[in-house]
Amino acid sequence: MGTTYAVLGAGRQGTATAYDFAVHGRADEVRLADLDLKRASAAAGRLEALTGKDIATAVRVDVTKGESVLAALKGVDVFLSAVPYPFNLGIAKAAVKAKASMVDLGGHTETARKQLAFDPQARKAGITIIPECGMGPGANITLAVHAIQMLDKAEEVRVYDGGLPQRPRPPWNYELTFNVAGLTNEYTGTATFLRGGRLVEVPGLSEVEAVDIPPLGRLEAAVTTGGLSTMPWTYRGSLRVLENKTLRYPGHWERIRGFADLGLLSERPITVDGAKVVPRELFHTLFEPQITPKEIRDIAVTHVVARGRKDGHPSEAVVDMVDLFDERTGFRAMERVTGWHAAIAAEMIARGEIGPGAHPVETGIPPDRFVEEARQRGFSIKTRVTATG
Repeated sequence: MGTTYAVLGAGRQGTATAYDFAVHGRADEVRLADLDLKRASAAAGRLEALTGKDIATAVRVDVTKGESVLAALKGVDVFLSAVPYPFNLGIAKAAVKAKASMVDLGGHTETARKQLAFDPQARKAGITIIPECGMGPGANITLAVHAIQMLDKAEEVRVYDGGLPQRPRPPWNYELTFNVAGLTNEYTGTATFLRGGRLVEVPGLSEVEAVDIPPLGRLEAAVTTGGLSTMPWTYRGSLRVLENKTLRYPGHWERIRGFADLGLLSERPITVDGAKVVPRELFHTLFEPQITPKEIRDIAVTHVVARGRKDGHPSEAVVDMVDLFDERTGFRAMERVTGWHAAIAAEMIARGEIGPGAHPVETGIPPDRFVEEARQRGFSIKTRVTATG
């Protein structure tokens, strides 16, 4: 007997996750639920066309209404929430009531922390909840834990990741593969890191550094927010350094920093000729068309460097993961990495490899199994450990 899966939110990442459920999840049914039934039906049709399996169903769901979510989850074993993060706390409550295990694409550390507080209720219901799956946070965290486990004792971990165009075009050298509001949200606020073993807050868009990333060469990395989710709290007292930066082609951060300094990323309304204008909304309106071409051929990159000791010697563990736009299915690299990290976690839950309770990514998802599953899906993951002294 197979598994009944559901996806709440039949957009790009949700459809990619549903595809993985159908291909790798031993699925009896994959239920695609969305406020827009036409979009859910289109995603279900695409799924069946790609897989040749008659297992997709489309339903309408309004995630602002608990009874609608419960109806969509009836009979479901495991599901993905691919809706905006403000809804995930209510959906987690519905998951407990429906006794359906849940993973989500997250996007907000404090919301994830509130979901993790459902651990006793999830255990009692016999279900599993893992918030903040995806590319970053998500796969970047799992690969960071993998690098940590490659050493006998890790002391410093630095994580770099990003989704980039395969063929960058000036002046932005960037293509948008997810919601523009999510992009600017990452560019603002502060990130929580570990430095000197202590939690510190570091401003977004700061500390730009050059990093050599195979196969892309010299890139620039800057601080963005939320990429490590709860990992700094989990590893406080264990690691001396833990930080995460986002990768872009050279020059991107300088331009974005100029917009930020001008105030265009601010959400505080200003008055222009007597009218109230939110600068960030104006920025979205102007910027999004500039970075959204008709066709996107992207590359998703994660690069982790962990330093510590191995066999009594100072050593360095490096993990590199690269994925490309898939011409056969039409899935972008960002969709594959984001959706399939969530799918792999959900399928581990369905197989009983992850037990009941509410778990953060860093303790809930076995990194060696993730690497094994990701490689089976065609992700290039290379690892090495070298003595440094």
